[in-house]
Amino acid sequence: MSRIKRWINMHKKEFNADGSLKNEARQEMLSVGMSNEAIDDYASRLKARYDEWKHLDETDPEPWPIYTAYDFFSEQEKREFNPDGSLRPEYIEYARKIGISENALEEQERRKKIVVDNYNEVSAGYAEKGINFGASKMKERIEDSRTYAQRRRQMEQDLRNFEPEDSLPFDKNTSY
Repeated sequence: MSRIKRWINMHKKEFNADGSLKNEARQEMLSVGMSNEAIDDYASRLKARYDEWKHLDETDPEPWPIYTAYDFFSEQEKREFNPDGSLRPEYIEYARKIGISENALEEQERRKKIVVDNYNEVSAGYAEKGINFGASKMKERIEDSRTYAQRRRQMEQDLRNFEPEDSLPFDKNTSY
């Protein structure tokens, strides 16, 4: 999503969608003793940031990779389900042959469709706030899939960089 949407979301209580200070916010600031000059300075600094982010959105938009719930299905689930959460016909045929009941198949499909719908709803909600939910989930998944050796090397680098011990993935005294 755009930087400007994130800016608007961060400052929506005090600023309009065009980056101008809301009159109610100005009145509130005056009521707590801020001077007009201080308020104008604050408003102009944030408006400058708004203009900068708007310009960046127009000239250098941030990449926004699109991930669907299907991208997070396991390989087994991809063999069984379509991207919308419905069961694949070939899986239904196979499941019937091995004795899985129609009710069980319907329940499997119902549950997977709920997962897909929930993902889509959450993703849309995050997008309205300027956050790419799918990209952040994919980043988590990639981080989680790193091997022990990779995490160990990263921890050694973190120790050299004097990172706090509570941020390390392992106890620093672990022998190897």
